[in-house]
This record gives sequence, structure tokens and C-alpha cells, in this order.
Amino acid sequence: MKKNIVVAGCGHWGKNLVRNFHELGSLKYISDPDEALVNKISDEYKIESIGFEEALEKDSIKGVVVAAPAKFHSEMAIKAIKKGKNVFVEKPLAMNNNEAIEMINVARENNVHLMVGHLLQYHPIFIELKKIIDSGKLGKIKHIYSNRLSLGKIRSHENVVWSFAPHDISMILSLVNRSPIDIKVNKHSFLRDKIADIASISLDFGNNLKSNINISWINPFKEQKLVVICEDGSLIFDDTLPWEKKLCLLNYKIAINGEESCIEKSDPAYIKIDFEEPLKKECKYFIELIDNKVEPRTDGYEGLEVLKVLTATD
Repeated sequence: MKKNIVVAGCGHWGKNLVRNFHELGSLKYISDPDEALVNKISDEYKIESIGFEEALEKDSIKGVVVAAPAKFHSEMAIKAIKKGKNVFVEKPLAMNNNEAIEMINVARENNVHLMVGHLLQYHPIFIELKKIIDSGKLGKIKHIYSNRLSLGKIRSHENVVWSFAPHDISMILSLVNRSPIDIKVNKHSFLRDKIADIASISLDFGNNLKSNINISWINPFKEQKLVVICEDGSLIFDDTLPWEKKLCLLNYKIAINGEESCIEKSDPAYIKIDFEEPLKKECKYFIELIDNKVEPRTDGYEGLEVLKVLTATD
């Protein structure tokens, strides 16, 4: 692959993007205002570091990866797009709907791709889960819930909803394939005033289909689980389990006779899926998107739909 990518932002998550694009043989430059950090990573990967504005002037650069804090996403992405660069922006796409709409419009006007880093859409386990749901083998979706809980890094510039929920919202919208008609949220702040540490979000999609998202960064144990309950079975994506047990299928039959109901359920069946690092798969997708080898998946429009839910919770 050609070395035509610059990663702008080499911090907590950016360094993972640097590693993957480097391993894919497509990383040309890195950029970060933290001189000590960027020099360290430059030495580690033997990759030249340059200023962001300088990178945009390079004709060899076809793709810009923005892994800076969210408040800079819109400004940096629009600058890159106006220079004719394809842009991969880490989640969230922007800080508000108007910023996202402007990013989408500028990308369309300049005929380049705008992609948002909703990583779990590229996870082989979720891809298989969605394939099964879309096939109709389990009947209609009746309910979806997700838990994203941990005792880990606590942010001071964004609340737990904006930090944790984008991945779950993105997956749920992809499965349901429509926007919610009503959104409710309960948030609790324990460590800092006005910055939620725990939240639960309820999405109502109409036709008796609802979804619940529970998130926390002060939970005593880690849980990353998506459960899709359908008419004839359920799929459980548990990202804390070993790879071979991450996707579980439970088939069942429900018989209702008057006031009595009977459930016949099968033993859990674990679905075999070949291993592939989700982030590497996502990075590879961006490279193929630049070359127009794949159709956009998490583009600006998808990022905007997720952003609408996020902003509604505020």
C-alpha cells in the first residue's frame, strides 16, 4: 500500500491509529503539538513528524486521520477537506449537528470521503451479528440493550455519554436502520459537577421497538455487551470474552396458552469467526475507501445520526 496517510494526534487513541497505519504500510507522516510525544513516536516507528498545516500542503497525502480532542474535529477536518484530502475523524464526528452538517457539505463539494471512527461497525463479531439479523433468520428485532461499563480512564472535557455511548448508538442505529422517535436519558455526576459519570439512555423507535444503553466509567467491573432480542432467538456480543466466545446465539420458542407461557430454549451456541483486529480492519477500510474499492459505511451522514442522539441527551 502507498504511504499516503498522515495521523494528526498521537495521544491516548491516536498512537493506536499510528501503529495500525504503519503496519499496513500506509503511514507517511505523524503530527501532534506535543513535541516530546511526537518525537518519541517518530523515533519508535521511524516516521517523519511535521506540522498539521504543512501536511495538508503535501500532494502525496491522500488521507488525513484526525485523532485530536473532539472540539478540534470540525476545524481540522474542514481544513483538510478543502485541500482535497479524504478524512477519517475519530468519534464523535463533531461537537454539534451544525458542525457535522458543514463537514458533510464541504466533503461533498470537494468530492472526497468523510469517515467517522465508529470502530465497532468494523468489528468482525458485529459484522457477523448484523449479517444474521439482516438475514431474518431470527425474525424481527424486539429489543436491544447494551452495557458499556468500566473502572478506567475518566475524562474531564466530556461526559460518559459522549465518551462511551457513540459506539453503541452507532451499532443500534445500524441494526434498526431508522432514527429514534423519542430519546430519554438519566445521568448521574459523582466526581465532578455537571460531568456525568453514569448514564442510561432509552431509545424509542416506534412499533414497540425500544433500546436501552447503560454506561459508566466508575463501575467496579468491566462489561462490554450488546444483546439483540428477536422473535426466535437472541444474539449476545460480549467483547470481554475470549474471541471464540464473543458471539453467542440462543434459539428459543415461546408458546402462550391463555395466562400461561412456555419457553423452549437451546443451549448457547458460539459462532466461529476468524480473528482480525477491529482497528486494523477499520484502518484498512479507510485506505480502500480512498481508492474507491468499498462503499462508505460510517460516513458523515451516519456520524450525524449518531450525533443527533448524543446532542439530544444534553
